[in-house]
Amino acid sequence: MLKAALAGLVVLIIGDSHNAQKDFLLGSLHEALVNQGAAVHSYGVCGSQPFDWVKQTELPCGRAERHNLDEPVIETAPKVKTWSLESLIQKHHPGLLVVELGDNMGGYGITPALPKEWIAFEVQEMLKPIAAKKLPCVWVGPPWGSEGGASNKTFARVHDLSDYLSQLVYPCHYVDSLRFSQPGQWATFDGEHLTPDSYRIWGADIADATVRLSAKIRAH
Repeated sequence: MLKAALAGLVVLIIGDSHNAQKDFLLGSLHEALVNQGAAVHSYGVCGSQPFDWVKQTELPCGRAERHNLDEPVIETAPKVKTWSLESLIQKHHPGLLVVELGDNMGGYGITPALPKEWIAFEVQEMLKPIAAKKLPCVWVGPPWGSEGGASNKTFARVHDLSDYLSQLVYPCHYVDSLRFSQPGQWATFDGEHLTPDSYRIWGADIADATVRLSAKIRAH
């Protein structure tokens, strides 16, 4: 990877709980993109799904933000509001948006089949401001995690979810995180959230994919 491949680029990252703790992607992915020369602004809200970033829902398990190499600001209040994606775009004027959302749409242990109609609605609502502004975008799908655990995640369901998301997120470019590892290869705390070492690997893989896609987007 070229040094400072993203020099001068403003990158806005939004995500769910995977992006809401210091040792998660809020550390590894964020810092990897800063190291490539980008100005990076990250926001993560635990439990969030795409439409939450449109209607600014209140959610019960915390949120975090980080700007460049500042320390993350993490809120653990029992009720936090999701940021408005449209407002964040207006505030930071990003040249690239990275969306890390997926696991909360899998219906793990809740629905007998993947809730496709609901997922399509969620994704389409978020894509409206992205498409309207013609904002270059990368959508990061969920990793394998581990089967079982508190989240009731299964490899079959996350595979179906990732495959379906890849068909929905245009004009964003899809990053299939399942390609980065074998099922169960990355250790987790609870089946869904990775250990710090696993987040370091995932964050580096996402950053590499983002650099490649950014070059492709700029070329067009």
